[in-house]
Amino acid sequence: MDGPVNTSAEDVLAEALADVLSGARARGGLFHQAVLEPPWALRVQDGAPLALASMLRGDEAWVIPGEGEPVRMERGDIVVLRGPEPYVVADDPATVPELVVNPGDCFTDLNGVDMCEELSLGVRTWGKSHDDPHLVLSGNYQFQGDLSARLLDALPPVLLLKARDWDSALMPLVAAEVVKEEPGQQMVLDRLLDLLLISVLRAWFARAEARAPAWYRAQSDPVVGAALRVMHEQPAHGWTVAGLAAKSGVSRASLARRFSELVGQPPMAYLTQWRIDLAARLLREPGTTVGAVARRVGYADAFALSAAFKRVRGVSPAEHRAATLPAGAGEAGAGEPVVSGAGHP
Repeated sequence: MDGPVNTSAEDVLAEALADVLSGARARGGLFHQAVLEPPWALRVQDGAPLALASMLRGDEAWVIPGEGEPVRMERGDIVVLRGPEPYVVADDPATVPELVVNPGDCFTDLNGVDMCEELSLGVRTWGKSHDDPHLVLSGNYQFQGDLSARLLDALPPVLLLKARDWDSALMPLVAAEVVKEEPGQQMVLDRLLDLLLISVLRAWFARAEARAPAWYRAQSDPVVGAALRVMHEQPAHGWTVAGLAAKSGVSRASLARRFSELVGQPPMAYLTQWRIDLAARLLREPGTTVGAVARRVGYADAFALSAAFKRVRGVSPAEHRAATLPAGAGEAGAGEPVVSGAGHP
């Protein structure tokens, strides 16, 4: 009988986060930097599902969510904001916003007058003068489907990570790339947005006060962690509780009890959720058929996957694909039926 895999706690936790963030694939992520002179305040109502912001120059700024208390951000700190609710970034909580950031990174005044041309200071840079004392850099995911629901559900509305608690040396690289406009630049920025998010959340989840989700903490358990790893590595395998228990080196009853205690759901329920999360990501790949995805995540055919997908997510694979891909990019392969998920086991 195989025993638990001997892996350091740090490596195990990194793998757990990497599994979840492997579905974080920014498409057309928006970065910009704002150069500001106090008093200043920006109302952000771009509808982004997730945004990151950091102060690169100046002493402090404040993030004021739609609900909750203002959060003070010092130079080098980074804030992660879970959308799509509007929020304000300002030099002081009392400063009234004069500019609005709308979808598509469009700046307007409070009356809706376009200010982009007037405030442009170059590539992805806005303000009245390069010499103004405050510089705030932000990056936004544009589509809900670019991030797993499991990750978004684990995050608070506003997450602040102090400069001393994360590898903020990454920010100069991001800042240098934001102002470039070269071939393939959007792809570079998308991957930097993913890397920045991974760096911040690894540091945040590692802190006791972060209240990391159960699925993340459980990865460091020698029994449950072993079961989680093989499910993530081989989602198409026909796993049973007995088979997972053998991989973990414990009895079936012991694994079932410990798994439910640490993760908050039975092993098979977790496996279904993981398979559907993985399927949701694979369905975003243009030209991929539902049947092909079904086989990759452990379902016999498109009908079986569709039934499970709709049961877990409330929509069919086709509906999910339509909501996360540009029009026409995700057509099913020739001869594949349109699968609604209704009426199939």
